[in-house]
Amino acid sequence: MSKVLTHATIYTGDATNPVIKDGYIRFNKTIQALGPMAEFTPQAGDEVEPVNQKIIVPGFIDVHTHGAYGFDTMDGNPDEILKMVQGQLSEGITSVFPTTMTQSIENIDQAMVAINEAAKTEPAIMGVHLEGPFVNPHYKGAQPEQYMIAPSVELVQKWHELSGNRVRLITYAPERAENLAEFEDYLLQNNIVGSIGHSDATRDFLTKDVKAKRVTHLYNAQRPMHHREAGVTGHAMLEASVNGELIVDGFHVVPDMVKLALQVKTAEHLELITDSMRAKGLGDGESELGGQKVWVKDKQARLENGALAGSVLEFDDAFRNMIAFTGAGTEEAVQMASVNQAREFDLKQKGTLTVGKDADLNVFSSNLDQLEATYSVGRHFSKSDAPTK
Repeated sequence: MSKVLTHATIYTGDATNPVIKDGYIRFNKTIQALGPMAEFTPQAGDEVEPVNQKIIVPGFIDVHTHGAYGFDTMDGNPDEILKMVQGQLSEGITSVFPTTMTQSIENIDQAMVAINEAAKTEPAIMGVHLEGPFVNPHYKGAQPEQYMIAPSVELVQKWHELSGNRVRLITYAPERAENLAEFEDYLLQNNIVGSIGHSDATRDFLTKDVKAKRVTHLYNAQRPMHHREAGVTGHAMLEASVNGELIVDGFHVVPDMVKLALQVKTAEHLELITDSMRAKGLGDGESELGGQKVWVKDKQARLENGALAGSVLEFDDAFRNMIAFTGAGTEEAVQMASVNQAREFDLKQKGTLTVGKDADLNVFSSNLDQLEATYSVGRHFSKSDAPTK
């Protein structure tokens, strides 16, 4: 049996056929057919659901998320990671990289083992993002300073193996490496994307010595752009080939600076992330991040010292915010929410709505106000599926 959604506006993410105005999409675990309604012919076994010009977009890909709905990657519990991912599916994330943070080597070991176990039964887990511990205390953000160390090939190799070779992304401060070339070569040889983050690197250093073509949470926790030294942010802006993550909650980066990033980098080189933590989905109150107390109020999560501590951003809000803050079109928002991540991390079955790819898609109301349904490899989810704790 196949599901068929009809009379939809479909943003495919595919440059050859980006928008189908009055279209249909047929799928089970993978996409079997899509096109204009004029070409639709019902088949035996079709379960047809007219959606009346609702908007369908590819499932979102979040490569930077620490936790949500009361759970955290660093708890090192496979069952809880599965519950965390179930909650994320309810907000339209159909591919996710559970993200670690700077902690003890033993705690990161445990997290790698747990993600590996969870990924064996949850197809939405497409990789691991190691954020730290190879970062600079000068731009620690909410990362605990006492566990920060220099980049280590041996540790990455160990964690990659413990995760079932699922490490796909590492945030690091390149200026802290004793043998940067060896470290970055190991990443390249093992299909791991290096990302500059929590870094005090200068533009001159980044231009001469660093191979990474990515910046973690652009603007945040990095040497800023200054008129006498371009810093990490300026480097990302000036280098056309460098991709940048953005936390588009309106707090980590104000709307004007989101708009500036889009104008300079274009939609082709920006990726929406949530950088969410345990408190997402639980409302205001006290929470925790890496053993540190966090207070959530008015959709902001902050440490005792007032520093932002990750986010409580839901991905469908990030998608809408990107459009609202910048005037970007839905096609551009799809590029930043799905297409770019699939391309950068070589997720061949993800990112666009094309025949043969996984049935990962989101159904929005016609004005994008409501995320009404999510399908992940054909499995149906909705907002009501988010766990409560």
